[in-house]
Amino acid sequence: MTELTIDPNFSLEGKVAIVSGGASGIGGAVAEMFVAKGAKVAIVDLLEDQAKEKADSLGSLATAWAVDVTNSESVNSVVDRVHAHYGVIDILLHSAGIVALDPAEKVTDSDWSRQIDVNLTGTFNMDRAVGNVMLAHGAGKIINMASQAGSIALENHAAYCASKWGVIGLSKVLASEWAGRGVTVNTISPTVVLTELGKKAWAGQKGEDLKKQIPTGRFALPEEIAAAAVFLASNASNMINGADLIIDGGYTIQ
Repeated sequence: MTELTIDPNFSLEGKVAIVSGGASGIGGAVAEMFVAKGAKVAIVDLLEDQAKEKADSLGSLATAWAVDVTNSESVNSVVDRVHAHYGVIDILLHSAGIVALDPAEKVTDSDWSRQIDVNLTGTFNMDRAVGNVMLAHGAGKIINMASQAGSIALENHAAYCASKWGVIGLSKVLASEWAGRGVTVNTISPTVVLTELGKKAWAGQKGEDLKKQIPTGRFALPEEIAAAAVFLASNASNMINGADLIIDGGYTIQ
């Protein structure tokens, strides 16, 4: 067996990463940190103009691509084009997702379907397309953004919880099926993250009340989630497979 030399700096030098949902939010923070660690990053997003703006801000190591993760043809096409452009795909960080909150009895058909389509089916579409490329190369790391809502019940989150529990379950199945062929699959499950959307959604007393329930007393920073993604994307995490890394300040241990 070849001895693995662990890089303590978690370098991604020379690696090619796809970051889906990378135009903003957590995905944007991950794209920034991946580039800082030396990776070439394909930012894929439904919002093509925002993806291009983000890529331009990151310099020559980043490119922008349009995709609808709910549409398998769109996903297959963009993955094929990214693969052709770079010649390899080493890392997938999948972060595209949406949320619509309502008591379970008031959830509409459209809100339910949209959250399952984007959060769960979108994850499967991206993982399957990129996974096939990685399996052909015999190596790769897939990191799916889940949520603390994939481990515990949250009021008014029926569709979102269902989708994120599904993401964690799907990821564990892929981890079991693919690790023997060189591809590991893990999930990251954050609490509220202070992206621009997170700041707006949890401003005021509602946010202050929730923070009191978190042992660390605060919400997560996007950079903290990105740092975890860098570790999982690096060769230091090669023995981590099928894990769900919960970044919630201890909220779910209570």
